[in-house]
Amino acid sequence: MSRAAPESRTAFAHFLPVTTRWMDNDVFAHVNNVVYYSYFDTAVTHFLIESGVLDIEKSQVVGLVVNTHCNYFSSIAFPDRISVGLRLAKLGSSSVRYDIAIFRNDEDLASAQGQFVHVYVDRDSNRPVPVPEALVLALGKLAPPAAR
Repeated sequence: MSRAAPESRTAFAHFLPVTTRWMDNDVFAHVNNVVYYSYFDTAVTHFLIESGVLDIEKSQVVGLVVNTHCNYFSSIAFPDRISVGLRLAKLGSSSVRYDIAIFRNDEDLASAQGQFVHVYVDRDSNRPVPVPEALVLALGKLAPPAAR
C-alpha cells in the first residue's frame, strides 16, 4: 500500500481560514487528530450555509456524514493559522464526496488531507433523497481548479 502524498493549495477550489485554539493542542503539543475532523465539518458546513443551500434549523433536506478519513503529513499547533481547502471529489445521486486539505500558515503543501461524505436525507424520515438542485449548482464552485 502506497502512502498518499500531500497536495498543493492550487489543487483546491475554496478555502476557509480557521483559527487554531489552545484547547486544540494535546499533551504532545500539536493539534490532536480528532480536531482535524472538526475542521473538516466546519469548512463543509460553512460553505453550505454561505452558499445558501443549508439552513441548519429549517432545511428539509440535510446531509449526514457517513464516511470521513484523514492522512496526516506534518503537525500543526496553536497558534498556527490554517486554511481548509475544499473541492468536489464526486457527486452521486444522493451523496457528495468532498476532498479536504488543511494548510498550515502560508505553506503550499497540505499538512493533512482527506475526504468527507454526506448522504442527503429527508430531515423527518431520515431516508435518502436526491441531492437538491440548488446544492448541485453551489457545488459547481468546488470543481477542481484543473476542471474549470
